[in-house]
Amino acid sequence: MRAQQTHQGFTLIELMIVIAILGILMAIALPAYQEYTTRARVAEGMSLAASPRLAVAETYHSEGALPSGGNPDYGLPLGTLIRGDYVESVEVQPNTGEIVVTFRGDPRITGQTLIYVPSMPAGAGTVTWTCTGGTVVSKYRPPACRP
Repeated sequence: MRAQQTHQGFTLIELMIVIAILGILMAIALPAYQEYTTRARVAEGMSLAASPRLAVAETYHSEGALPSGGNPDYGLPLGTLIRGDYVESVEVQPNTGEIVVTFRGDPRITGQTLIYVPSMPAGAGTVTWTCTGGTVVSKYRPPACRP
């Protein structure tokens, strides 16, 4: 008696279904991943703005007012020297102490800004910061900077 040979494998329909499922998953996962990486790149700007925020607060407390100059008046290097992989510059604005973070290297945020505005309530002795968001699209901003 001969043993019956069986061929095991996938049919064309089964392979097409698997490819369709993978295509749908990729169509959902790829944009979500791209948004996640862009948000992480914006977070780099937040971390690079931490030192200038501290410098503005210390200058305000020691001088009692904000200087009329930019970064050097706060003891910081020029804004173009405060850089990251996706941050072009971190500039402190004269007279206001606003911190403007400008991005680069990602087409979704290149040339866009994230702005931190200080407020110094009279007699409070503290500087509080508000993130206005700048020109970065809302979905890429950190939660504290969304409207």
